[in-house]
Amino acid sequence: MRVAIYGAGAMGTILGAYIAASGRQIDLITRNKEHVEAMKTHGAHVLGHADFTVRVNAYTPDEMSGIYDIIFLMTKQRENAKILATLKDFLAADGVICTMQNGLPEPSVIEAVGAKRCLGCAVAWGATTVGLGEVELTSRKEKMTFALGSMHGGNRWIEPVKEYLECAGKVTVEENFFSARWAKLVVNSAFSPLSALTGMTFGQVTRDRYAKRLALALLNEAFAVAAQCGVEIAPIQGHDVVKIYRCSGGVKAAFARLLLPLMMRNHKSLVSGMYADLAAGRKCDADFVNGIILRLGHKFGVSTPVTVAVMNFIHDIERGEKSISRQNTKIIYGQVYGK
Repeated sequence: MRVAIYGAGAMGTILGAYIAASGRQIDLITRNKEHVEAMKTHGAHVLGHADFTVRVNAYTPDEMSGIYDIIFLMTKQRENAKILATLKDFLAADGVICTMQNGLPEPSVIEAVGAKRCLGCAVAWGATTVGLGEVELTSRKEKMTFALGSMHGGNRWIEPVKEYLECAGKVTVEENFFSARWAKLVVNSAFSPLSALTGMTFGQVTRDRYAKRLALALLNEAFAVAAQCGVEIAPIQGHDVVKIYRCSGGVKAAFARLLLPLMMRNHKSLVSGMYADLAAGRKCDADFVNGIILRLGHKFGVSTPVTVAVMNFIHDIERGEKSISRQNTKIIYGQVYGK
């Protein structure tokens, strides 16, 4: 069986390193030629909450050849149409693409290759690039988890894909994968953009005076949109986050803010991947995370003023009109609440 990770950035490299260390075949594919050459020469070096180096098969997309049975898709969604058009030529007729992207990426994959050739996986850990061939695991190894499933019932590839993912962490096969995907989405919609706007870790967001208020507001806007869509949000770390954090102000909101650090306790050192993109002068994935809340809110008549303000600010940074700063949450809070 031939297996590849397409989009071997920080997280893809770590997943690939753990799979390679298990002795399984895996190809790591990324457009970053220097990263590829470093891994070919020295192997993939994982540090942070782990410390090991392993030889890996690393290639650029131009070097791909042959047919793969499983392709883990770990790129940003922005170029999905183009990437999936290419990957179709490398996927076995009965093979599968397991998308591990943020947001709700499964519909675009299904459109390209069909429902039977698509699995989804929500990832609950973080990583960052340190240097060429070097990546940092920013979550504790024992907290590396995956929620795996299909949007359209059973799939024969569930068990083979699960076995590969288990090389890196605990895998839960979700019967209602859409619910699990939305659980990841609501958390990302609250913490990822605020981390990106400020450069703060998720843990710092939960403690900052203005950021934690905006995070709670973003969560509640996502809860409201999900409810109007008829989506039941799956528990996170065994907790009913909607019951705990849904509020409209007052004492309940104050209590919910106190509990925010508990939600992020396993990811307090994580910095959003959106931040890495903005810091490098690239467009980030906010349109495919917060943009979903924005579009569905508009469709179903749900007010999302904080999401609108955060999205506008991110777009200003992308255009070079504003800069990343810890003061940005105070500015946005003032724009929304007039304080």
